Amino acid sequence: MTQLAVVVPAYNEAAVLAEFHRRLRATLDALGLPHRVLYVDDGSRDGTWSVIESLLAGDAAVGALRLSRNFGKEAALTAGLDHCDADAVVVIDADLQDPPELIPQLVAAWREGYDVVYATRDGRAGESGLKRFTSAAFYRAMERLSATPIPRDTGDFRLLSRRAVLALRQLRERQRFMKGLFAWIGYRQTAVHFRRDARAAGGSKWSYWKLSQLAIDGITSFSAAPLRLATWLGLATAGLAFAYGIYVFIRALIWGDPVRGYPTLMLVILLLGGVQLLALGVIGEYLGRLFTEAKQRPLYFVEDERLRGEVDK
Repeated sequence: MTQLAVVVPAYNEAAVLAEFHRRLRATLDALGLPHRVLYVDDGSRDGTWSVIESLLAGDAAVGALRLSRNFGKEAALTAGLDHCDADAVVVIDADLQDPPELIPQLVAAWREGYDVVYATRDGRAGESGLKRFTSAAFYRAMERLSATPIPRDTGDFRLLSRRAVLALRQLRERQRFMKGLFAWIGYRQTAVHFRRDARAAGGSKWSYWKLSQLAIDGITSFSAAPLRLATWLGLATAGLAFAYGIYVFIRALIWGDPVRGYPTLMLVILLLGGVQLLALGVIGEYLGRLFTEAKQRPLYFVEDERLRGEVDK
């Protein structure tokens, strides 16, 4: 009999977790597939683990992992996928912005032969105009910069077939951008469209600083375009400097060389210094990622593991 697993990363989601599980449970019961749910507590500092323990006590289909600290959502997703053994795995956040009621549509597309069925957002309720703008700009930038096509306006909410999960388990890079990894493995992929809801409770765990870091991870993990940009910027600056040098030389030959030009000199020095620092910064980003990969540290550590052998039918 086909088995379905649902991986739910959670960080400080105590306020919404019980309601999420109620809706998820109702959806899975109506679906009629043998299933299990795996919650991954990513080092929460509120009562998230206590809520998960109560779900464990009341539902035989629930399993849980508690990471030793907050490793980040990408690592929590990886931990969940590493501990799932099912014919299909659904990844979904616990904040109810991604509706569990969409899972039957993901399963239907999977039954048609697709290995990855991702949920694409047609709307984003409860988010500011700035948040929507920056999100759209990021996805479109990734679309142009990455050699791997990454779907627009698509988060982590998706279904993965067994072979897609097995492929992802082979990718152990430390700087993880899961949206890119989901696309990089290939196989047959398709989209299911929906309108994203506002958070049911609590606040977003993603500040603009964290989102900017995730964007940098995504761009540097799947594109060498920043390095090429630094190269072309350096060439363009060198070309301008050479042209300006010729201009200064000819002007000195024709009109002489009075002692002037302090503002121009400062402008040129600042411009060249800024370009050099920018290029060094880009190189440093890639070098830092090589340093992290070279250390080969584990992606996460599990403090508490409560896996169930039962599958609810």
